[in-house]
Amino acid sequence: MATRFLCVILIIATVTGFTGGSTTITVKGSDTMVILSQRWAEEYMKLHPNVSIQVTGGGSGTGISALINGTADICNASRPMKDAEKGQLKEKYGSAGVEVKCAVDGLSIYVNESNPVKELSLRQLKGIYTGKVRNWKEVGGPDGGIVLYSRENNSGTYAYFKDDVLLGEDFDVRCQNMPGTAAVVSAVVHDKLGIGYGGVAYGAGVKDVAVRKDSASVAYAPSVENIKKGLYPISRYLYMYLRERPSGEAKLFIDWVLGKEGQELVAKVGYVPLKQK
Repeated sequence: MATRFLCVILIIATVTGFTGGSTTITVKGSDTMVILSQRWAEEYMKLHPNVSIQVTGGGSGTGISALINGTADICNASRPMKDAEKGQLKEKYGSAGVEVKCAVDGLSIYVNESNPVKELSLRQLKGIYTGKVRNWKEVGGPDGGIVLYSRENNSGTYAYFKDDVLLGEDFDVRCQNMPGTAAVVSAVVHDKLGIGYGGVAYGAGVKDVAVRKDSASVAYAPSVENIKKGLYPISRYLYMYLRERPSGEAKLFIDWVLGKEGQELVAKVGYVPLKQK
């Protein structure tokens, strides 16, 4: 079950591509982090014209695989690396990787704007996504079958939702797996009976449902303040993973991400910045 403890996101980075005094840093992984990572890259490259930062998504699992096989310098991940993945890194590079927390995300529950349901408990969400609750009227909504939208199983968001909301149970077979958070949002926008989940920064055009930890608790919306205070029950860290301790331009970039300017961008994109020391 999700608690006020926040999950961690991992980024793994090394520097490649030194040609003519320029540096290329390749970033791959979490779709949840694509918008944020692109903003970081754009702003950092304005300040450092000699650095090229290439950002692509594909999911946390895809990014971690790219880190392991050497085709990415930085892996964005919306879930912690698994022990088996760290073992692969250790076997190949002699290091289990370096973990960097870079932001905090509240996992929003999306419904169509016309849906009258305003709040759900974690137990109800588990029932909905495991197929035990199939009609909106069972949770105070209209008389109509609930249409489930989810992320693909290589997604860190998918893994987090399964572990912390479904408590390890399998998703209902009727669940439609979408290739990214934007696709989940688009599906719910066009489906009056749809429900989806994803990063708090992606919810344009849909309604965020407030979530209760249990039937006796207050329901909280995924606002920045509620996430900061640990009140919203589906929250997690976002991470950067590196193969080894960063140096050179990689270290400068990560230091900037974790500093004042980088964390101000976290807030502007719609996520929650880390507490500054």
